Amino acid sequence: MVITYKINAKIEAHLLAELFTNAGLSRPVDDLNRIKKMIDNANLMVTAWDGERLVGAARALSDYSYCTYISDLAIDVEYQNHGIGHELVNEIIKQAGDESNFILLSPPETIEYYPKIGFEIADNAFIVTRKK
Repeated sequence: MVITYKINAKIEAHLLAELFTNAGLSRPVDDLNRIKKMIDNANLMVTAWDGERLVGAARALSDYSYCTYISDLAIDVEYQNHGIGHELVNEIIKQAGDESNFILLSPPETIEYYPKIGFEIADNAFIVTRKK
């Protein structure tokens, strides 16, 4: 398996929706217009490809100076546990620069993953949950 990584590659909404589904992430996959907005308005996205197949993506918002919010980390379940997620996060960190703080919200089922790749648990975060 040879995985290639692309920075800010243009991808179609249906491909990202399929990846979210294959990764088991709860995202609005039936609303391709919304998925397209998610792609278009992220200013930093790293994707992982096995040939022509999208197998991973990290989507972020960054000011490249102080704060980078990693809003999605999705790895196709068939490709999990091969270091792809770690590589995607490392590339986001590399692209955003070492002046930036990196922030993400983890679903309960993956909360143990992030400390393994260098994240610290924060006890000072707040959220207003959106309407679905």
